[in-house]
Amino acid sequence: MTHHPLADIAAGLSAERFGAYRQAAGGHDADALALYEWNATVSAALWTDLAHCEVLVRNTLHEQLTAWSTRVHREPVWYRDPGRIFTVRHASDVATARHRATTGARAKPETPGRVVAELSFGFWRYLVASQYERSLWLPVLRYKFRNLPRRHLHSRLARLHDLRNRIAHHEPIHSENLGRTHTDLLTVLGWISPQYRRWVEDASMVRAVLAARP
Repeated sequence: MTHHPLADIAAGLSAERFGAYRQAAGGHDADALALYEWNATVSAALWTDLAHCEVLVRNTLHEQLTAWSTRVHREPVWYRDPGRIFTVRHASDVATARHRATTGARAKPETPGRVVAELSFGFWRYLVASQYERSLWLPVLRYKFRNLPRRHLHSRLARLHDLRNRIAHHEPIHSENLGRTHTDLLTVLGWISPQYRRWVEDASMVRAVLAARP
């Protein structure tokens, strides 16, 4: 087995980054490294489930918005905002997504699917925020979520979005209530599709990794 001196690993991680784990481990370097490795493992497991959740949420909202825009505005491409209801920020997010979908080395013609794939999880989270309660949630989006109060969905998506961003930036998440957040994720999936939830839950490694925390 190759020997990896802890000092070299800690230097590679940076004193500031590794120091946070050392503090959490009571000053023990070996325990700090074990916690760091576990943090990476649980992040990877959660990232997989978050990806499944993001895809289902955005496709569900896209489907509803397409049907609504077609019916109300006779415009199937809802992100063109025929009703002029988007905030300046959301309109800017759409413009950026359309640009990314049609430019670059692999530029292709614009399609709704390509644009939707370029919109961030944050876009969808804020699409169910209070500012859209009357314009989108009540007339359109609530039906796929069993007529739940909007805040029930938004609060869970907010926690999932925040966790996703922390993982994407390789930040420590070991002190978070990861079990609760994973339950939030499964709850959101179950509201949309119990079958999809079971598929994600059956393949998920999150609970096993949580149980193996050092």
